[in-house]
Amino acid sequence: MCGIIGILGQTLVAPLLVDALKRLEYRGYDSAGIATLETGQLKRLRAKGKLRNLQAVLEGDPCAGKSGIGHTRWATHGAPSVENAHPHMADGVALVHNGIIENYLELRAEVLAAGAQLSSDTDTEVVVHLIAAERAAGKTPQAAVESVLARLKGAFSLAILFEGEDNLLIGARRGSPLAVGYGEGEMFLGSDAIALSPFTDKVCYLEEGDYAVLTRAGAQIYNAAGQQVARAVQTSMVSASMMDKGNYRHFMAKEIHEQPEVIGHSLTAYVDFASKSTKLPEGTSFDFAAIDRLVICACGTAYYAGLTAKYWFEKYARLPVDIDIASEFRYREMPLKAGDLALFVSQSGETADTLASLRYCKQEGMQIGAVVNVPESTIAREANVVFPTIAGPEIGVASTKAFTCQLTVLAALAIHAGRQRGVLSQEEEQKLVAQLIEAPTLCLQALKSEAAIEKLAQAMSKAKNALYLGRGTNYPLALEGAIKLKEISYIHAEGYAAGELKHGPIALIDEDMPVIVVAPHDGIYDKTVSNMQEVAARGGRILLLTDEAGAAASGLEQGEVISMPSMGELVSPIAYAIPLQLLSYHTAVFMGTDVDQPRNLAKSVTVE
Repeated sequence: MCGIIGILGQTLVAPLLVDALKRLEYRGYDSAGIATLETGQLKRLRAKGKLRNLQAVLEGDPCAGKSGIGHTRWATHGAPSVENAHPHMADGVALVHNGIIENYLELRAEVLAAGAQLSSDTDTEVVVHLIAAERAAGKTPQAAVESVLARLKGAFSLAILFEGEDNLLIGARRGSPLAVGYGEGEMFLGSDAIALSPFTDKVCYLEEGDYAVLTRAGAQIYNAAGQQVARAVQTSMVSASMMDKGNYRHFMAKEIHEQPEVIGHSLTAYVDFASKSTKLPEGTSFDFAAIDRLVICACGTAYYAGLTAKYWFEKYARLPVDIDIASEFRYREMPLKAGDLALFVSQSGETADTLASLRYCKQEGMQIGAVVNVPESTIAREANVVFPTIAGPEIGVASTKAFTCQLTVLAALAIHAGRQRGVLSQEEEQKLVAQLIEAPTLCLQALKSEAAIEKLAQAMSKAKNALYLGRGTNYPLALEGAIKLKEISYIHAEGYAAGELKHGPIALIDEDMPVIVVAPHDGIYDKTVSNMQEVAARGGRILLLTDEAGAAASGLEQGEVISMPSMGELVSPIAYAIPLQLLSYHTAVFMGTDVDQPRNLAKSVTVE
């Protein structure tokens, strides 16, 4: 979602604000702006579209000042436009905002009745007018902000600058992340550590309901009750170099190619390579034998990782699994058993619907587990037990390495649960772990298919629709392949369980319909290939992902085959994800779309 940066600096901050906003582009945005204090007076510059448009405005009208705030906006209330871009200003107050103010209509009516002149369609502008009104009534900046925060409903983070207050910056969060960065005679606010990485590695994460009053000497933090509190300052492991594409054209390409390495990093936390046994990360403990049921909840690609894990936990641990999309789960009032485990999967650890579902499960007395890539995130902090994926920062909006690391961790947890529950013998555990240990090598071999996939992608780029088919754990992979193609190429695609082909989708098959079949030569290969032959009989354009044995047994006379190495059934979803990612990536490149920042999408969905 929207990106926030705030700086109390020692030098001119305008170029620093823009640089930080570039590091927040991955969150998704449609406009951008900054505000600085020049000799105590607020100056604001905004632009619709990409940051280069804001830079052009800045070149024509430079901003001075050593204090400032910046923002990249992802539209919720009001279309993308200069008028709706942040910062918003009123009577000596400038404000940037991530999130949604749910009661803004009521508050808007109030400020209009008081004579305010609103120039945007946003919920944000109402907040800045409320703070300005409190200031006009004689309150200090801090008192004005605290008074207004108490009236706001919704999920948000704010950064606020005041005219005449060159040494003051106030930030607040409720439901949307915000971090405080500590420098030498400088202080910073940011949506995440990535935004702050060029300036400092000393970071404090505000907790739910906190607000922070920053001066160049430090930060005073207050909780939702207005009491001053201490929050831990951590050393962030995020570095500015992690934001570099290296020799790759796009972050997505870089992150696809990083998968052998980051999957290996994740494995080291969950696998003892010498004994071929599973373990939990150091300092983590959980007894899967003590629960009767597992609930998994996630959104988007993380949901497909969870759906794959359902097969694993039920097969290898005999543990019944309920899984649901978080945006549906939170409203279903599902009957839950206190003491069972609810597992939440999220790359960012800030997904609004997933977080709301977590809180519902906690309220029902469940134990809370989190499979997250950001250990400082809200979901991680509110969980009882954290199972980190060690993918490193993922910048491309379309998830690649975070997905395969989620699969890796969930596979290890399923094996660990099976051993704890007495379902798997030591020998069976060792055989499964041996498969997982091969995952980085198998992924490296899968990447060798890139040249062949790039050629196939040229034909795919001319398609209007596509169908993905798979059975077993390859069914969620078909769903994931389809969403990847949709996300970055804007080609309509659907994933189906192959056995459902005759229950509707087969009506769509013609010679213009590419059908991608995910079918390693496993125990259900023959069933999947039967469905593939039904597609061939109707003239569908088949692209088969399989191994050498699968290709030989396919009987495929017309179509294309992407050849994969032979591998165990457990590890195939991890390795087979890579050609699907590459197919989507190269299709999008041929079509000329914005691969890393596809239209209308955001990396971290922090509003409902």
